[in-house]
Amino acid sequence: MAHTDARADDTPMCPDPAQDSAGAAGRTPSPRRRGRKKQRTLITVAVVSALAAGGTAVVWRPWESGPAPQRTVEHTTAEVLKTSLSSGLKLTGKLAYADPIGVTVQGQGTLTWLPDAGDTVKAGGRLYEVDAKPVVLFTGDRPMWRELGPDMTDGPDVKELKRNLVDLGYADGLGLSVDEKFTAGTLTAVKRWQKAMGLPKNGKIPVGRLVFTPHPTVRVQQVVAQLGAATGTGTVLKITGTALEVTLQPGDDQLSQLSPGAQASVQFPDGTTTKGKITQLTPAGSGDDAGSGGDDTGQDKAKLTITLADQKTARTAGPSAVTVTITGKSVDDALVVPVTALTALEGGGYAVTLRHKDNTTELVTVEIGLVANAKAQVTGRIKAGDKVVVPK
Repeated sequence: MAHTDARADDTPMCPDPAQDSAGAAGRTPSPRRRGRKKQRTLITVAVVSALAAGGTAVVWRPWESGPAPQRTVEHTTAEVLKTSLSSGLKLTGKLAYADPIGVTVQGQGTLTWLPDAGDTVKAGGRLYEVDAKPVVLFTGDRPMWRELGPDMTDGPDVKELKRNLVDLGYADGLGLSVDEKFTAGTLTAVKRWQKAMGLPKNGKIPVGRLVFTPHPTVRVQQVVAQLGAATGTGTVLKITGTALEVTLQPGDDQLSQLSPGAQASVQFPDGTTTKGKITQLTPAGSGDDAGSGGDDTGQDKAKLTITLADQKTARTAGPSAVTVTITGKSVDDALVVPVTALTALEGGGYAVTLRHKDNTTELVTVEIGLVANAKAQVTGRIKAGDKVVVPK
């Protein structure tokens, strides 16, 4: 009788997990197995990390069919407010005096009197002395470049002189016209001025006797020269106007919202405020002001200058850092929602999602008005006190 010898090698057997584990230690796993193990490890780490962070996680198993689930965004509500809304920029500026102007001595002599830093001098007053004679401050844009007297030709320097003589009262009763002609009336007014200043009454004003500046009153910022020094062409003083002003450097993306004449609010370190107005916007790359000591390479950023309405409050604060709010558009009694409450509609326009008291929601189309400070003015089938859905 035939005998069949069934051997273990011919019979499929279930592997012993222990043996399989022991054998695996000496085998190199296949690339496919390595990939599955790495995949399972990454998913496990992701889930553990999410749970450790106190959140919830939905595990997506890529070997199962279907797309990855979308992350769930949690929401809350915000109240629709009826309030004022205004746009504008809030910037940090510097409260200081204007850039100093260097005063250069004209003519030869010896400095016999100098003011102190911080002193103020009004037009018509003594700015410094040369050879015991005053050098006097006058108001004007042009420096003195020639002797002023009855034999001179007409010119704009004569007009500057006559304007100061009139303003200071030395032409009272003379009927002096402020023009470019050195008339007999001009001569009389000059002699009156010379008598008041203790100067020879010859009707002639030599070069260097007057200093013309744009400011009717100046403040001495720095005394450069030494008392007793011989004069030449060097700088004696550095002076500024007496008004404090605010300067700041806006970013390039802010320039479109800034223009001369725009109103501003300036807050000082002690919390007090005053109004101001943009008076100058100097573009980036422009040259420095004359007398400021800068080079010709220009400044890297645009510079904004703001004049202040209340100099008394500014002087109390003194040179310091200030907060500047540039006034923009504003609306009163506006319905306002957070900008995050807005939903862009596929066909154009915007909507907000209202949450009613019974916890149901409704998508309502709205029109957008002014947008500022992460808030938006809206109009539509919406009222103050409504709740709109916003992401947490």
